[in-house]
Amino acid sequence: MDVEDIEDRVDRRDAGEERAVYVISVAAELAGVHPQTLRIYERKGLVRPERTSGNTRRYSKRDIDLLRQIQEMTQELGINLAGVKRIIEMQAELTALRARMQELEEQLRVADASERREGQIMPLRSVFLPPWVGGTRT
Repeated sequence: MDVEDIEDRVDRRDAGEERAVYVISVAAELAGVHPQTLRIYERKGLVRPERTSGNTRRYSKRDIDLLRQIQEMTQELGINLAGVKRIIEMQAELTALRARMQELEEQLRVADASERREGQIMPLRSVFLPPWVGGTRT
């Protein structure tokens, strides 16, 4: 499973975090890494910056947060890039599964409420009227 596939399934909640506005030098400074490190991360599939029409990389706030997380995992926790990639994939998958679980829980609540209504005793209008009530049947 590729990071792209998982990220495409993840619900994007905040459009402000998704706007890719930072050029590579600014993104590197904000994340506390060298610009060449960002290029390596991109080659390894850890981050996917957007590209302008001139093919310039642009990073979003979400990308910067991800870069900081990668730095923490590699520098402080000693995790290699392959491990970091797998962790990121698993986090994205977990987010997607949580969203799916919420959808299913809502469907279950709706179905349960409907079932409760069906289980209640409701007044029934008889479709079979005795001959002495109403008109005559032929």
